[in-house]
Amino acid sequence: MMMFFAIVIGVVLLQRVFELYLAARNAKYIRSRGGYEIGAGHYKYIVGLHFLFFICLVLEVSIDASPFVLPSWWMYPFCFFLIAQLLRYWCIRSLGKHWNTRILIVPGIEPVIRGPYRFLRHPNYLVVAIELCCLPLTFSAYVTAILFTFLNAWLLLHIRIPLEEKSVYAANKQQ
Repeated sequence: MMMFFAIVIGVVLLQRVFELYLAARNAKYIRSRGGYEIGAGHYKYIVGLHFLFFICLVLEVSIDASPFVLPSWWMYPFCFFLIAQLLRYWCIRSLGKHWNTRILIVPGIEPVIRGPYRFLRHPNYLVVAIELCCLPLTFSAYVTAILFTFLNAWLLLHIRIPLEEKSVYAANKQQ
């Protein structure tokens, strides 16, 4: 199990590095089109939450008394995690050069309503919620799953989504 765990964590971390590169490249493009950032003050909390998630996940799995045995039902949360990755890349593809980890506004650009955005306003946040719950459950890291699912939900529901809704949709009403 530890080899599988190390491979999964390694792949997810490489994925995050790629996404940060993509977000930086897209931010440069958006800013070149007159875009500006909203909510930069809370971004450090999102980054911190995700950083601590990986630390806690690795610690909880490493400290577990039986780290070499996956639970018999491990494939269920792991399949949900994998499906979330497909949804993540559908989100990224649908937003194209406007996908980002920050809230970046381009005046006059309407919110995207293609891809998964036809069905949900914030499908990427659903992806993150599934990841923060299912990845730890795959490896029996129950404390990490519960703690970070709730912390993420609080951050999204009380700070990130209201700010994004207000900013994105208000900016477009002014046009």
